Amino acid sequence: MVITRTPFRISFFGGGTDYPCWYRYNKGAVLTTTIDKYCYISCRHLPPFFEHKHRIVYSIIEMVKEIEEIKHPAVRGVLKYLNIDFGVEIHHDGDLPARTGLGSSSSFTVGLLNALYGLLGKIKSKEELAKEAIYIEQEVLKENVGCQDQIEVAYGGLNKITFLPDDSFVVEPVILPPGKKEEFEKYLLLYFTGISRYASEIASEQIKNIEKKKYELKILHEMVEEGIKILVRNDDLKEFGKLLDEAWQFKRSLSEKISNPTIDELYEKAKKIGVIGGKLLGAGGGGFMLFFAPPELHQKIKEEIKGLFVPFKFENQGSQIIFYQV
Repeated sequence: MVITRTPFRISFFGGGTDYPCWYRYNKGAVLTTTIDKYCYISCRHLPPFFEHKHRIVYSIIEMVKEIEEIKHPAVRGVLKYLNIDFGVEIHHDGDLPARTGLGSSSSFTVGLLNALYGLLGKIKSKEELAKEAIYIEQEVLKENVGCQDQIEVAYGGLNKITFLPDDSFVVEPVILPPGKKEEFEKYLLLYFTGISRYASEIASEQIKNIEKKKYELKILHEMVEEGIKILVRNDDLKEFGKLLDEAWQFKRSLSEKISNPTIDELYEKAKKIGVIGGKLLGAGGGGFMLFFAPPELHQKIKEEIKGLFVPFKFENQGSQIIFYQV
């Protein structure tokens, strides 16, 4: 059996510039980090004693004889991509729900690739895992997804990821001064809106609007460097929050599906309480919202905005094999 642990991620700036139709002709980059909330995948050879050949356990249980019968698109796509010809049992467990803007789909794809390669006796680099996950999601599954999630969850850490016209990428860890990382974490609140959505559906409209939104996307790209400068210098961290607020106004203008009246009302209420800035994570439309506020106001925010706040810290290991016995 092989068990992998792959983190979820939160993205601060640059979202939307990681789509191939943008970065192949313009500059693309994101500032993003992984957090200590994970997707766990376990894989093992399934003994040939059952009527079914493959057993996949997630929110439902699938027992099938052929890969083509598998309903879970990522499982079906990865098994076909790797030409798996033996029976497998796959279990998925996640710390947080899927389709909520934390890159969970890519965490699943990267974690499954990592686990199945382990089952095959192969160890892949973080770069290889990221590239293959991008290929599977974009070319095999034909999903409207960018490239940041697969790279970030494979590598882990607080990173600037630059996307180059030839589809290659550069991952640069953002090194903060002593104590700045812990201070930065204390400003962040992760709030679940209770709305789940399919990112590919929201992203499809955003991709259609790219030609009309060049100005906004260029500004979002420039904010990546601005955000990094605030973090690595001795600037007041409140400036990072103000930049997040500005970026959210640009992001929500990229597509009508990114936000909605309920989300807008929630965000404005949070700002009146003391939130400096924030954003919906991922493609938008629902899921988790990130708030940036002084630590002394967090309790008041939680009291006045009812719902689920999820405590978290940054992590820097990326996708890992945490159990290996084959």
